[in-house]
Formats: sequence, C-alpha cells, structure tokens
Amino acid sequence: MSEPRQTTDSGINPLLKAWVTPFATPPFDEIAPEHFLPAFEQAFADHSAEIAAITNDPAAADFANTITALERSGKLLSKVAAVFYDLVSAHSNPAILEIDKDVSLRMARHWNPIMMNAVLFGRIAQLHENRANLGLSPEQLRLLERTYTRFHRAGAGLSEEAKTRMAEINERLAQLGTGFSHHLLGDEQEWFMELGEADRQGLPESFVAAAKAAAEERGMAGKAIVTLSRSSVETFLKSSARRDLREKVYKAFIARGDNGNANDNNTTIGEILKLREESANLLGYPTYAAYRLEDSMAKTPDAVRSLLERVWKPARARALADRDEMQALITEEGGNFKLAPWDWRFYAEKLRLQRANFDDSAIKPYLGLDHMIAAAFDCATRLFGVTFEERKDVPVWHPDVRVWEMKGPDGKHKALFYGDYFARPSKRSGAWMTSLRDQQKLDGDVAPLVLNICNFARGAEGEPALLSPDDARTLFHEFGHGLHGMLSNVTYPSLSGTSVFTDFVELPSQLYEHWQERPEVLQQFARHYQTGEPLPDDLLQRFLAARKFNQGFATVEFVSSALVDLEFHTQPAAAAQDVRAFEKKELEKIGMPEEIALRHRPTQFGHIFTGDHYAAGYYSYMWSEVMDADAFGAFEEAGDIFDPAVAKRLHDDIYSSGGSVDPEAAYEAFRGRPPEPDALLRRRGLLDDAKAA
Repeated sequence: MSEPRQTTDSGINPLLKAWVTPFATPPFDEIAPEHFLPAFEQAFADHSAEIAAITNDPAAADFANTITALERSGKLLSKVAAVFYDLVSAHSNPAILEIDKDVSLRMARHWNPIMMNAVLFGRIAQLHENRANLGLSPEQLRLLERTYTRFHRAGAGLSEEAKTRMAEINERLAQLGTGFSHHLLGDEQEWFMELGEADRQGLPESFVAAAKAAAEERGMAGKAIVTLSRSSVETFLKSSARRDLREKVYKAFIARGDNGNANDNNTTIGEILKLREESANLLGYPTYAAYRLEDSMAKTPDAVRSLLERVWKPARARALADRDEMQALITEEGGNFKLAPWDWRFYAEKLRLQRANFDDSAIKPYLGLDHMIAAAFDCATRLFGVTFEERKDVPVWHPDVRVWEMKGPDGKHKALFYGDYFARPSKRSGAWMTSLRDQQKLDGDVAPLVLNICNFARGAEGEPALLSPDDARTLFHEFGHGLHGMLSNVTYPSLSGTSVFTDFVELPSQLYEHWQERPEVLQQFARHYQTGEPLPDDLLQRFLAARKFNQGFATVEFVSSALVDLEFHTQPAAAAQDVRAFEKKELEKIGMPEEIALRHRPTQFGHIFTGDHYAAGYYSYMWSEVMDADAFGAFEEAGDIFDPAVAKRLHDDIYSSGGSVDPEAAYEAFRGRPPEPDALLRRRGLLDDAKAA
C-alpha cells in the first residue's frame, strides 16, 4: 500500500486519515474540494495494488483468496467516493463540479482494467463452474454468482480488441453522463421567475413563504420566486390563478436541457444511445434493453412492455375522461380556451374539490415536516422495534442536514440516518437515498451511514415547512429505501442493503408509502402547525376518498416515460438521433393525450441518462408497485397494519436480506406466493377501467 499523500497547506488530507468523529463519520467540516483529487489518486493506487495481489496470487483460486479478497478491496475508494458523490448531488459548487468531470473519467479508467481482467475473471469463472462442490453457505453462493455475473456482463470474457473498445465506450459514457447531469443542474440553477404582488393570485400563504425563502437563498431577500424544483413548480401549477404565468413556468420546466444553449442535452442523448447499443452488441445482445433486462426480475423487453401496456390502456381511458370533465368545467366558468398542459393540475384541483370536496391546501397545514419525520420513525418502531434519537454531534455537509441514531430492539447502535430535506441551488432536483457507508459483517459489525436527500420548500421564517400529500409520500418513500439500507443484515458489502435488482429495489420504498396514508398514522401525527389540533375526521375521510383522484394523469405521465425509455433502448440508436422527433413519434404511437407531458422528457431524464442505473429500467417503479400493492395486503389480511408476525417476515425476508437472496424467492418467502398483478390496478383505482378495456 502506498504512503498517504500530504496536502500542501493543512497536514494530512482529512479523507486519508482515520476519522475521529462520532461513529467514525466523515468530518465534513474539515473536507475541502482540493482534498478530493489527491484522495482519489491514493484510493485508486491502493485498490489497484489489492487487485494485483488477488490476480497474481500463486495459490489456486478459492473463495477466500478471490471472492472474499475482492470484497475486502477498495475500502478507501468506497469511502472517498461516497463523500464526493454526496457533495456533487446534495451540496455542489463550481470547484466540486469541475473535479467531477475529471473524476468520472478517472473512475472509468480505473474500473475498466479491473472488470475486464482476464486472469482475475478466470479465477472467478473457475470457482463459479465448481460452485456446487465448494461447501458454500447460501449467502456465499449468491455472492459468487453475482460476482461472476458482474464481471461477465462487464466484458471480462471478450477478445482483447473488444475489451479495448468497451473500455473506450465506458470512459466516454462516464463523461457524457456527468455532462448530462451538469447541464440539467445548470438549467435549473439559471432559471427563476419573480412573483410580484399581482402574480400571487390563488397561491397559498405556505407557497408564498417558500417562494420568499427560495429568493433569500439566491441573495434576493424581500422578493419571492418560483424555481424549477419540482415541489415549487407543481404547487404553482396547482394553485396559481394566473394562466399566463402557469404557461411560462410549465414551459420552462419541461424545457430543461432542451433550450439550445450550453446546457442542451440533445446531442448528449444521441451519443449515449449509440454507445450503449454498441456495448450491448459487443456483448452479444441485439439491443441495450435486452442486455440490461436479462439481469433483472423482468428478464425481457417483452415482459416490461406487457406490464406497461396492461396499465397504459385503463390509465389513458381514465385520463381522457378526466380531461373531458375539466374542459366542461372551463366552459362552465366561461373560459374560452382549450385545456392545455399548464392547466391540467389547476383544473384537476378544482375537479377534486367538486367531486371529493378536497384540495391539497386544506391538509397541508397538518403535514408539518417534523411531524411526518416523526410518523416515519414511529412506523419503523412499531414494525421493527428500532428507535431514533437525534444527534447534534455528527459533522454534516450543510446546516440544513439533521442526523439521527437508529438503535435496534436490543438498544444497541444500528445505523446513523442523515436527513437533508430542503431545496437549494447547490442541490440537484429530485429525492433519493444513498449511503456514506454500507452495512457488512465481513470484518466485524460495520454499521451503515444512510442518507435521504429531498427538495422540499422551506417554511416562512420561524414557521415549519409544510408538505403536500405528494411530499409526505416522498418522505416515506425515501425513508423506506433508508430502512432497506439501515436494517441490512448481511456479511458481504456487495450484497448489502439496496444492492438488489433495480426492479426489486423500489419494493421496500413504495411499500413504506402505504403507512403514510393510513388513518391510524395520520390521526396520530397530522397536527395543525399553529394550533396543534389533530386532523379533523371529516378532512381525513375526504383526503382518503380523494387519494385515487387524478390517477389517470399520474399513471399516464409515468408509464409514457417508461415506454419512451424502453423504446430508446430497444430501437436502433440511429432512429433516435433526432431526440425531439423520436419523442413525438413514440407519443403519437401510444396515443399520448396532448394535455399531458412525460413525467421526465428525454433531455431532463436523469434517471436514464446521468448513469445507467435506470437505463431501460424506469419501468422498475411499476414492476415493484405490483409487489408493494400486493405485499401491503398481507397486513390488511392480518387485520393490523403493524401485525408482529407479518412485520417479522417483512424484516427478515425483504428489508434485512439485501441482495443475499434471489428477489422472487425473497418475495414468496414473505408473502407465501407470487404477487397478484391486479393489486396495482386496484390500488390506483383503475381496475374497472382495465376490465372495461
């Protein structure tokens, strides 16, 4: 192992020394951008030396000297990368983003020779071939299979010429994915719309307060602005009585990455698709989708298309019926215009008020951020026996970030949970879970450090942040991912927590959403932020009745995005070089209502173009939803949403097993049978439409 590098001005680089902090957490208050490149160089050198030692070991390959040794390698790289990518996404600055361009290329150049190392792969393949005779535990057998699959799919078995080309492709894709992300962040940072007094018609006080906080964040104290954060845009589109401003905000939101400026992502997408197709062909697959989906629960593009089309037809029918009702409402009000995409959310709220006597602004005062965090924690306590205590002594990357210690039922330390909840210019849009350290037991119990990052609007000065029902659901969703990481109980790092198939990883998160909207939870935790009064029963009943409202729209905007993703990666890349034309053609093909846009237009579709994790895999949310809707039924059938026996199976078979068990086997162990497909349609209130279709 090479000697630690020194920084020129401040002694030992904080990323390269032992962290003398509570629970050995990253000392964010000591880390500066200039520390990263020297730390990455050291980490790459250490990891390369470790891989060389495994590859050149003169002893015959066995599980310990090959697979376990691989699991132990790269600890410094994992440590440095986790901190770096947290800052890139959650608290970037120009220096960090510049380093990111360099690091993404270096990361590809580091991993390519490892994942395509013929000698190393030979050792792994030999063990894989003889796996039945090695006396491995089920978890070890799973790890061996996943390690073999990972190397094989990376091109370790290719000819030298093909490996060289694959390495070039990987390097270029790393650069393009980073560029896509930076372009999107650039468009989101550059645009805002100031709201004068006359521009605030219909906007709830909580939104105006958040708009003032957003302005202050950008150095515009005393003003109020709409930003391109989804929580800002969607609330504005629901509430603003100014149709002209709704149009302006909507068009800016859907044009991110598609403005013909330095942040334009169209050519980036074209090149990404070409390179992905070429990489799949090198590995012997006809399309990139065929390559990606082989290693998933779905297995084939046809299986994905079948699910999406089954949901598409009833969702589209429901959306078109809702559209006609909203158009009638416009006419009733004397409006002489055709419903447009920037009108949908505004008139959907009016229609919901008419049908269910409910709108989001009525319940928002009861959904304070702190109350919903407490609700998420309490559900975990009642299900799994874990407890949470806030810690003020753990270093964080921004003053907004809060940290809680999670203890197990035995009272022992189990994990740290970091919550970073508010939108700010230095943070990319969306919501996600990640980790600074994963759970493992290979060399003693290693407790995880798990992060939830969201983009909620702040409250007015001195007042709490208030969440919309969608925001509250997002909080529970990300916390479900968080529990998947924190409850993990496996030996090997590669199988820890959320290291599962993409179309299974959303099960623990989407399943957890169910508790957020249960009367038992809302009656306890939904309290008025000013009076402390509980949610009135009448309002609760109206909220519950309104949950399935506008599901046609929500399902259409999601499924259309998933179908476009699938087509991007199933059709020849040459067919999609004009990205706008491809999008238009595909939407016409499925009969996309012109009043609804994709949830993620291609140029802002970070899920599939900032990296490959969800490429040809955006359908995963819906694949998982089939399971989560069915899985919650186990609690309903037990007559108790916290039933101890069902909760124990949920913990043991889903949340704690990580990637150590095949996902189909894990689900059937929990539920006792495969998932029931109609559960999804039933949950979304689309079952009758499906039967009619």
